[in-house]
Amino acid sequence: MDLHIRNTRIIAPGHPLNGQQRDLLLREGIIMDIGESLSSPEGTEVLEQEGLQLSIGWMDTGVFTGDPGLEQRETLHTAGAAAAAGGFTAVATQPNTLPAVDSKSGVLYVRRNAEGKLVNFYPMGAVTLECAGKEITEMIDMQRAGAVAFTDGKRPVQHAGIMLRALQYVKAFGGLIVNHPMDTDIGGKGQVHEGLVSTSLGMPGIPALAEEMMVRRDLHLLEYTESRLHLANLSTKGAVQAVREARARGLQVTASVAVMNLIEEDSAAGQFDSNYKVMPPLRSAEDRKALCEGVLDGTIDIICSNHRPLEEEQKKLEFTYAGFGATGLETLYALCRTHLSDWLSEDMLINCIAYNPRRILGIPLPELEVGSPAELTLFHPDEEWAYARDRVYSRSCNSPYIGQTLRGRPVAVINNNQSFVNAHS
Repeated sequence: MDLHIRNTRIIAPGHPLNGQQRDLLLREGIIMDIGESLSSPEGTEVLEQEGLQLSIGWMDTGVFTGDPGLEQRETLHTAGAAAAAGGFTAVATQPNTLPAVDSKSGVLYVRRNAEGKLVNFYPMGAVTLECAGKEITEMIDMQRAGAVAFTDGKRPVQHAGIMLRALQYVKAFGGLIVNHPMDTDIGGKGQVHEGLVSTSLGMPGIPALAEEMMVRRDLHLLEYTESRLHLANLSTKGAVQAVREARARGLQVTASVAVMNLIEEDSAAGQFDSNYKVMPPLRSAEDRKALCEGVLDGTIDIICSNHRPLEEEQKKLEFTYAGFGATGLETLYALCRTHLSDWLSEDMLINCIAYNPRRILGIPLPELEVGSPAELTLFHPDEEWAYARDRVYSRSCNSPYIGQTLRGRPVAVINNNQSFVNAHS
């Protein structure tokens, strides 16, 4: 693949070229030159657009694929297509498949079936067998096979003893435990955030306490074990503050937030649109403000899509009976640009969706240097586009944003000597 990218603004926090307008010449997937007003070799495809920007390829953490076993929701192929359309060259996958990714063979299945593709897939292995929360897995075997972290995904680790042993286990090889904090004994029967909206709708609520108690528990266990922990998809003010305090004490804890929790509040559930039924639930205005402040001050490291594809039979139901989850790979960047651009700078956003995910998971950063393989995302921060149903690349369409006009468009991704130019062009 030979490509000449003309006059693009480079967004690379900490890099000497950050904020500079440059041309890039790629030959067979390698960056051959970076400069100003470069000449195009004969036969080289040219990519040029006014306002075009470029960064290292983006990475999303915690993507649900359904492959193997739940391919009617998403396959590795359709997840890769959705990721590329959303500007991502890498994703970390959750283990909640059928069977679960709870052994070396499960990790190798994901790696081998995604090997050499445009989008890199990095499997996370299960903490417990079948993600059932009862018996701990052979995490060393999975780590050697290529697992980048360990989590029970959408099933929070409820048993404190299991979590303690997991943190101790991974410490031996510098591994990372990822937990989605929610005490199901407190919030397991809820439908939406517990508050005025849940009361007015007559629905059982999921109290902030359910998340905050588990966050505090996990942080106590982390302090005891001196291990590494990532708290995924925080949604409450108290959880953000607990992580902030833990980091100030020197604990090795990082955190992420789902983009929908940054831009939406529990009032969205009042529309009875089941696509707004997500986990963690959309919270109060006060919680959303605290999440934004957590991103601003670095308490929250990653903004993720919380991509949870579900077939229509799981979502086209009364709100109470519908499954939790929404797709998000294709819209994460645009939602940030559309709703958060008044305070979320370009550098901060690229840190949260490209640099920090790899640093936390121990994945080498792509390099913007001559002679390095090109793993790049090109995007336009201000271009408007319609997220139409016939443009959805995911196998599932459980997104509340289908039919909306959004601002900020991923234009193309380049990786593994392959490229994808977004059909919205």
